[in-house]
Amino acid sequence: MSSILMLKVSGHDRMGLTAELTTTLAEFGVILLDMGQSVIHDQVSLGMLLQLPEGADTSGVLKEILFKAHELGIHARFTPVEEPAYTDWVGQQGKDRYVLTLLARRITAEQLARVSTVVSEQGLNIQDITRLTGRIPLDALADSGKACIELTLRGQPSNPDALRLAFLDISSQLDIDVAFQQDTVYRRNRRLVCFDMDSTLIETEVIDELARAAGVGEQVAAITERAMSGELDFQQSFRQRMALLKGLDESVLAGIAAQLPITEGAERLIRTLRAYGFKTAILSGGFTYFGHYLQQRLGIDYVYANELEIADGRVTGEVKGVIVDGARKAELLHELAQREGIQLEQTIAVGDGANDLPMLSQAGLGIAFRAKPIVRESARHAISTLGLDAVLYLLGFRDQDIH
Repeated sequence: MSSILMLKVSGHDRMGLTAELTTTLAEFGVILLDMGQSVIHDQVSLGMLLQLPEGADTSGVLKEILFKAHELGIHARFTPVEEPAYTDWVGQQGKDRYVLTLLARRITAEQLARVSTVVSEQGLNIQDITRLTGRIPLDALADSGKACIELTLRGQPSNPDALRLAFLDISSQLDIDVAFQQDTVYRRNRRLVCFDMDSTLIETEVIDELARAAGVGEQVAAITERAMSGELDFQQSFRQRMALLKGLDESVLAGIAAQLPITEGAERLIRTLRAYGFKTAILSGGFTYFGHYLQQRLGIDYVYANELEIADGRVTGEVKGVIVDGARKAELLHELAQREGIQLEQTIAVGDGANDLPMLSQAGLGIAFRAKPIVRESARHAISTLGLDAVLYLLGFRDQDIH
C-alpha cells in the first residue's frame, strides 16, 4: 500500500474531534501533507492527506483510526494515493486562482447549478466553497435577507469574454450578482474606496431634488436620465441642468441635505472600512454642499464635487472651478492613490452612471452599483441585488468581521 493515504471523516461534529484523531496519528509519526474541514449545520466533513514514515505499520494506523472513529461515533475511510498522482497534484499549485462571489437575497440550487455549469464548461475547478453571510433564519423576509457564498477556483478560463457574458445572463435571469476576480495579493489588501454620491451613497439625484424645489423637476430629470445612460455628454448636460436652477433660494439646500436618503448598507460599509483603516472618498458630479454633509454624517475622508455658485442668497446657475465629470473622477482616483502611497490596484471605485465608468475601469476593483444596463454591462463587477455593504463580501469579509 502507498505510504500516502487520504483519510476522510464525516459525522456529527463535536468539540475535540480533530485533537483526538491527530493524537492517534501522532503515535505513528504521521506527516500531514494537506487537510481541510467544513461544518454544515451540525455535520462535519474532515479530510487529511497523510504520509506514513518508511516502515510504519500501515495496518496499525488504519486499525487505530477506525477504532477511534467508532469511539467518537463518526465514519472514517482511507484511500491510498499513488506517488505520481500526488506529484501531479503538487505541480498544479502554480495554476491561476480565482474567486467567484455569489450575492443574492436568497441563493437557490438553480442559481448555483447555472453558475457551476459555466465554471465547469470553462475548464475551471472548484476548490473551496465558503459562506460569508451569517446563518439565515427561516422567517427572514425574502426582500431583506442577504446571502453570499464564495467559491475558490483553480485553472484558466478557456474564453474569458464568454464567461463574463454567461454570468451577466445568469444575473439578469435569476436575480443574483456574480463577481469573478483573480485572487491576487491586492484583493485582500485594498486601501482606498472612492464612491459616486448620487444614486450610490444616497438613493436620489440631488440635482433632481433641487429642480423640484425650483419647479423645473421634469425638465432636469429628463436630462439627468439621458446623461446617466450615456446618451449625453456629462459636461454639456450638467450645464443645461444648472442653468434651469438659476434663482433657487439658498435656504432650500439645508432642507434637502437633512432629508437625503442614505443607501441601504452605506453606513455599515463605511463604519467597517474605517474600523479596518481604509480611506474613503466621494468623487461626485454632484455638489460639495451635500458631499460635505455626508462626509460629516458618515465619516468620509475626502470629498471632491462641484461647488454651486451662490450670489445674494440665490443659485446663479453656474459652478465654481473645474466640473467633476468622468475624466476628472479618474484623475482624482490616481491623485488620491498617490497621496495615500498605494498602488492603483489597491483602490476600489463604486458608481452607477456612465460618468463613473472611467474610474471603475481604472480602479483595482470597479463596481457598478444598482447601475443602468449600459453601465452594468461595461463594468467588470456589478452589485444590484443587495445593499452597498455587499462590497465587503467582494473583499472576502465575513459577517462576523463586519461592524
